[in-house]
Amino acid sequence: VKDRAFVAEGARRLDWHGLEEGLEGARAVYLDLLTPSDPGRRIIAFRTETNEDIRRLITSRRGEYPLQPFAERVREWLGEGYRVDLVVRSEGQVERFREVLEDYRVPVGKLSISMGSLSEGFRFPSLKVAIVTEEEILGPRRRFTPVRKRGEAFLRSLSDIEEGDLVVHSFHGIGRYIGLRRLKVEDEEGDYLLIEYAGGDRLYLPAYKLSLIQRYKAGEGASPPLDRLGGVTWERTKRRVRKATEKVAKELLRIYAERKAFRGYAFTGSDRLFDEFAASFEYEETPDQRRAIEEVLRDMESPRPMDRLVCGDVGYGKTEVALRASFKAVLHGKQVAFLVPTTILAQQHYETFRYRFAPYPVNVEVLSRFRSKKEQRDVLERLARGEVDIIIGTHRLLQRDVVFRDLGLVIIDEEHRFGVRDKERLKEMKRLVDVLTLTATPIPRTLQMCLSGIRDVSIINTPPENRLAVKTYVMRFNGEVIREAVLREMDRGGQVFFVHNRVKTIYRMADFLQGLLPELRIGVAHGQMEEDDLERIMWDFYRKRYDLLLTTSIIESGLDIPSVNTIIIDRADTFGLAQLYQLRGRVGRSYQRAYAYLLIPGEEALTEEGRKRLRCIEELNDLGSGLALATWDLEIRGAGEILGTAQSGHVERVGLDMYLKLLEEAVRKLKGEERVEEVDTDMRVALPCYLPKGYVPSDKERVSFYTRLASASSLEEIDSIRDELRDRYGEIPHQGMNLIGMMELKVLGRRLGIREIVLGKGGLALSFSEVSRVSPGTIVSFIEENQGRVVFTPDQQLKVDLKGDILREAKEVLLWFSRSLSS
Repeated sequence: VKDRAFVAEGARRLDWHGLEEGLEGARAVYLDLLTPSDPGRRIIAFRTETNEDIRRLITSRRGEYPLQPFAERVREWLGEGYRVDLVVRSEGQVERFREVLEDYRVPVGKLSISMGSLSEGFRFPSLKVAIVTEEEILGPRRRFTPVRKRGEAFLRSLSDIEEGDLVVHSFHGIGRYIGLRRLKVEDEEGDYLLIEYAGGDRLYLPAYKLSLIQRYKAGEGASPPLDRLGGVTWERTKRRVRKATEKVAKELLRIYAERKAFRGYAFTGSDRLFDEFAASFEYEETPDQRRAIEEVLRDMESPRPMDRLVCGDVGYGKTEVALRASFKAVLHGKQVAFLVPTTILAQQHYETFRYRFAPYPVNVEVLSRFRSKKEQRDVLERLARGEVDIIIGTHRLLQRDVVFRDLGLVIIDEEHRFGVRDKERLKEMKRLVDVLTLTATPIPRTLQMCLSGIRDVSIINTPPENRLAVKTYVMRFNGEVIREAVLREMDRGGQVFFVHNRVKTIYRMADFLQGLLPELRIGVAHGQMEEDDLERIMWDFYRKRYDLLLTTSIIESGLDIPSVNTIIIDRADTFGLAQLYQLRGRVGRSYQRAYAYLLIPGEEALTEEGRKRLRCIEELNDLGSGLALATWDLEIRGAGEILGTAQSGHVERVGLDMYLKLLEEAVRKLKGEERVEEVDTDMRVALPCYLPKGYVPSDKERVSFYTRLASASSLEEIDSIRDELRDRYGEIPHQGMNLIGMMELKVLGRRLGIREIVLGKGGLALSFSEVSRVSPGTIVSFIEENQGRVVFTPDQQLKVDLKGDILREAKEVLLWFSRSLSS
């Protein structure tokens, strides 16, 4: 920009022509990859060398510590007086390489290890310089930049609420959301949520009390009756559900006590070989993934047998957690059993594990129907002798003829997909060894909290960077559209899923598709096929022997094929929201754009509910939003896996959030933990406190901001919301600033245990609750410091005279009390 350029005073300015003239006659230096033959030129040869020999050396000495050959070479260079620069991809790798090379007695103070990006390194012998990249030591990598965490917002937000949706009020029960209304009551003006109850009763809920309600969640199709406002039905229902949660809590605590009674094997901390293995991970760990790995390793180092659940969507990095745990177990001479629900998954994990463990003397085997009887017998014999370190397989691993020499870790992928008999056998194994369970089903945050200390849960909510959201289209069934979508995928070397959920007509659909695309290799798979045939078809598709797999919804879970980036779902209107989400999740596993085509017979054939589902899944393409679509059903399913399906009726009656709140209370009570009474501060502010419709036009967006402000637990959270409002909508009008000021008072009041805050022209009035953290002595000190403007009434109310900006002055009063608590 011209007015931002800085030019030294008196400097000579040149245009391009002037620059060319100025360079005429000057000495020129020509750089060329080839040695020029012009005898008139003085040639300076830069004799550099590549680092190809380093990678060859490391590969040729496989079986040793992988970094040992490199460490020896670095010590040689340093001994010859070289300057050595090692370029790695992240700060974490800087520390890892520093620690590992120190273990190899490399004087790391004499070399440079820095974060950066180079396509390849080189050596310059005449200048004694060696620059080496991480890839030249560990092999090719995929690079990722740090990711932004997306996980928590979808769990609690009311931003997607539509008029007519059910909500649950903590005190009044289940009602129906009618809309947002602007009301003025005496001197107070603001937005209110209108909720309708049985008999046409109506409740106007002020924005600052939105933390008292949650959107009703109990699985698709649940339709409980509305409660009566002020009636006894809701309290009676809560009492019944509370009894049921106490039974669940007792069972959970019994399992916990059993686990504590056993002593397992305590692994020792990480060594240099483990650090090298971690450094060879081809991606940058997400913060969630790093935390999950640390929690698993910490559990393994404890004498108490591990029983940890790692929950994260497909492709979010659960397998790497399993790989690290497996490597730690094998380092200590222990065997690992990795149990998966399908033969295809067993084969996929087998290939992943073999690839990652290739540089190490670790024997990985797979036990499945893809192996002959003779091969299976050989694997079992070697397993019993301790010659197999890691065994991957289906429920075949649970049969009595499978004997381990020294089993130390069991990893279970999607435990809920195993039968009752399998689970009994698993219970026997779990008592003796560390157990790591992986699941792609979201676990509600509240459930995670109430299971804390009973079943350990690690949540991976952060999607990998560069993962593109799946482009989703809803359209009428049309042969030309199908042909174009399939050919587009074929042209980029990919494969296609075509979901037709009726076995009766699936072969007729196969004939139609073959006529439409005669050049296509089509495989057909459905649940009524013989299991061996089904697995063979799936495996052939995985091996790219088919271009398109025509299948029922059996692919909903359990397949991870990165080359499939187009899915076509016939009669998408007949699927539930969670099913559509799961099916769409079968594509988009690689870093290519993926497409989902939801085919319908025509708008006129759709039910209102079906139309709503399809509109939702088409509009919400963002990765985080996509999870929000199915979160209610998937959370119910996740809770059911842990709590048991018998609890689903109780969840349906009060909604998932209320059920989990009651469960958490029951767990705390049985553990003898004192329940801290929370005060929800009531507010009466004689100022207009709302976001004007002209400022935030969308009712849904306003409800979203009101919910977040009402649920904020710190002034920093409110500051963040204020900044977001300014960033998205511009300068905040005075009504919005009043609202933010009121919410700040509410946060401070809740922290202090103030029952009610009344703010108006007469000043500030504070009513302290019985569980207030403010002591009588502190109130006396405040009165003494502010004589003449403070009155403490007989009904325990503190009245403060305010003169100027009443919101600012009221905040200062509450901050004074907050400081007194921390001093």
